Amino acid sequence: MSEALLLSLIQKLEDKPNEDETDEDGTDEDGDETDEDVDETILVFLNEQIENIIKEIREIVDIVRDKKLEEGRTLNFLVCDLVGMADDALRIFRFGKSIGSCYKDDYESIHRWIGEIKKQMLKLGDDESNMRSSENVEDDVDVVGFEEDLEMLVLGSIVGGELWLKNVLIIGMAGIGKTTLAREIFNHPTVKEQFERRAWVSNSTYFTLKELLIKLIQQVAVEDPENLHTSSSLEDMDNRSLRGRGSRLLVTSHTKHMDLHVDKEDFHKMKALESKKSWQLFLKTINHGNKLTGDHKFPMDLEHMGKQMLRKCGGLPLAIKEVGKQLAEKKVSGESEWEELLVSVDFGSTLKLLEPFYQKLDPKLDPCFMCMSFFKENTTLRAEKLKQIWNAVGVVDYEKNCKPYLDGLVNESVIDVKEKSTEYAMNVVLHMLSIQKAEEKLGFEILRNNGNNRPCESPRYHRVIICSRDKFNYSTDQDKHLVSLFFHGGGFFDTSPCYWKSFEQRLRILDLEDFGLKFLPETIGKLMELRYLGLRNNYLQELPDSLGCLEKLEVLDIAQNFMVEVPDIIWKMSKLHHLYLFDVISRNPLKIEALQYLETLTYVSVDNWTYELSRLRMLARLHKLGIEEFDGNSDVSKLFVSLAVLEGLDHLILRGYRFRSMPCLDELAILQRLKTLKLDGLLARLPNNLPLNIESLTLVNSCLDEDPMPLLEKLPKLEYLKLLNAYTGQEMVILHHGFPRLKVLCLKELWNLRNIQCGKDAMYWLMKLEIYDCPYLDILPEAIERMNMLKELKMVTTKNIAAKIMNSDLISEIVLVNINP
Repeated sequence: MSEALLLSLIQKLEDKPNEDETDEDGTDEDGDETDEDVDETILVFLNEQIENIIKEIREIVDIVRDKKLEEGRTLNFLVCDLVGMADDALRIFRFGKSIGSCYKDDYESIHRWIGEIKKQMLKLGDDESNMRSSENVEDDVDVVGFEEDLEMLVLGSIVGGELWLKNVLIIGMAGIGKTTLAREIFNHPTVKEQFERRAWVSNSTYFTLKELLIKLIQQVAVEDPENLHTSSSLEDMDNRSLRGRGSRLLVTSHTKHMDLHVDKEDFHKMKALESKKSWQLFLKTINHGNKLTGDHKFPMDLEHMGKQMLRKCGGLPLAIKEVGKQLAEKKVSGESEWEELLVSVDFGSTLKLLEPFYQKLDPKLDPCFMCMSFFKENTTLRAEKLKQIWNAVGVVDYEKNCKPYLDGLVNESVIDVKEKSTEYAMNVVLHMLSIQKAEEKLGFEILRNNGNNRPCESPRYHRVIICSRDKFNYSTDQDKHLVSLFFHGGGFFDTSPCYWKSFEQRLRILDLEDFGLKFLPETIGKLMELRYLGLRNNYLQELPDSLGCLEKLEVLDIAQNFMVEVPDIIWKMSKLHHLYLFDVISRNPLKIEALQYLETLTYVSVDNWTYELSRLRMLARLHKLGIEEFDGNSDVSKLFVSLAVLEGLDHLILRGYRFRSMPCLDELAILQRLKTLKLDGLLARLPNNLPLNIESLTLVNSCLDEDPMPLLEKLPKLEYLKLLNAYTGQEMVILHHGFPRLKVLCLKELWNLRNIQCGKDAMYWLMKLEIYDCPYLDILPEAIERMNMLKELKMVTTKNIAAKIMNSDLISEIVLVNINP
């Protein structure tokens, strides 16, 4: 039965192109545009997604056949969920054709959810006792720091609006308080008053959506005999019919559930507790929760020391409470004993509690997760560096797209996206877990420069060396199996040739970023297998000629080394994919055009850029380019003609020369393939025409006298706009239907701006508005009330303006409001 249903599902997906019968006026039966009106690349993408889903379902059919699965509730429920996924895929396919959109994120979610169904299919027959309901929702649990989350969800998503079916999702890493918050919502007086019947189901492992819905309905039915259904009658219903029996479904998870159809305003990402709230929870746990009294209570004289210890908890309630309980159980007396305990806090029990979270992690993400151990805790992780390290280690090949791995870690709450969308952060407790798992499974170790390290019997493949500011000490008896070597901390780096000799055969990654390095030895050229060399943010003044011997090097990062001299060696590293420079000095022009594999080049002086078109055609793979020292003396015509030759170039950064004005950029329009553009420097005016395919635009230190909005609002595909010290005027005007696709607008350091006027339906799709350091902008445009898609507002302004805007009715419908003085 299940196999037949899956095969019919495949047939339904295969027949999707034939379902759209068109009328004489060129529309289908629903009045939507036909394929002829949609961009060909979008149609190709949509069709590819359906084909990929068909392929995945065929693999599931093979699993059912190979395992000879007997018909049962779990199998039927999984197939029912799969039917829902296929219906969603077809719905998105048809809607995407009608409006000309790819819906990449939605399809990625569908593929991720089908992958989870596939994993559960493989487990069937081994153990079907994986569905439980066992949690008492009335338990007394410490609640600190969730006041804003509670109010936002209760008043906004749960109680607010009409009582039609709505799904609300609380997402976040394990131990961050999702269940605690859900319990507070479930038992909130306002929720109890509005909803006569409530049901709670918890599970410790995988739950099919259908099983979840049936259990909820059965709980409600006990209180409502008139609507009582037997289990069999409920099991005969599809997921859509089951969902139609309720008005609110609140789900907590560490990952996203595509099949829940959660709107953006009903999607709540839990954040770690800030320092003040962490301290409150710690005190509540250690003093009140464990009834410590008198001399046993935590001494407030050690508050600073306690807060330093809590930094290792990363604002994770699970870790804070576990540490608090651990300390309280010691029942010590006296300040000196407390000091000893704070220094020796053990996070082992916390990591054990996170083990289920790790076990649920998608297996393909496991190597990426373990590689996070290479980096410092609490550091900003650049997307480009993460992908390059994974490539060099062998987690992902250059031929594969790394984005699904990054998105996967975000979707499974392993890492969080920072303010800049290309930067990420990892909770320090999860970082500890990644170290533990890497030590167990990846051959990873951490060595300290104090020599206090235990010898390891098994081979080590990845090593982090943590150095003090003292002279770097090392052993000449190095591990010849090492593939990667990371230096953290800082110190005097002076090694003899024998130090590097043992690394010659296998070392692929050497990362010295932020190390305080002043000198790079000639012996670095002995590392012939090196693929990644990270030298960013050091004090290097010159690079050795021996660097040219690294013929297999794929990434060379020497950015943020002020005025470093680079000899004529770059052209020798013919396998370079990514080259990061900054304010380099070279006696001869760098022969960049010899690097036929180059994908990223930032930054190269405009004087070092060749205008020889035949040579530039060798850079067929270059897609991101940054050019600096760009001023009025630069030959603009030749530059843009040369850039037009680069067929893969879609990301361009032009940086002016210190305080000089950049030249007229009218000829930018010939670069029609550009999607991302950043202009950093003084501009007399904006170019009359900008490339029409631009999706992301950043203007920095432009100091324009004229309002840039009348020109920028006409860009048909612009989705992201950032203006940083880019305009000196007092008023901005956005006309009727201006910025038809803009989703994010960031205004920063516009020191004179006082007013923003918006016409009807301007910025209709705007979802996020950020305003920082605009001290005279004390009112927001009234059009904000009509921006139904606007769900997030962030401002940094004066106290008076913050208070005024917080009390404004204009922002009452915005879900996430963060205004700080």
